[in-house]
Amino acid sequence: MGFTTGFIGGVTLTTSLLYLSIAIHQRNRAAQSTLLRHQAATLNNFVEPAPLPSLPTTWEARLNWSEAWKDRWNAELENAVRRLYAVDWNGVRDGLEDGAAALWAR
Repeated sequence: MGFTTGFIGGVTLTTSLLYLSIAIHQRNRAAQSTLLRHQAATLNNFVEPAPLPSLPTTWEARLNWSEAWKDRWNAELENAVRRLYAVDWNGVRDGLEDGAAALWAR
């Protein structure tokens, strides 16, 4: 038993150390890659600045009008749903039961 447990323990220790060192190396390379891309983009924007955005077309202006109506519609729906959730349905049921009982008593 001593040989197999020692062998398995050594293999486990070696593979875990290799895995951890490779994982750390990959993370360092990914961080370096991200930094290099950011620096390259910064230098490219410094040498050749990005073009200014174009003025909105009439279609986009029409889109904004329709978006405003959609926003109003969505706001009304949200308010209606909030009102429905705020209702005490047990109280409504009790009121209806009392009304039905009063009607039945007549």
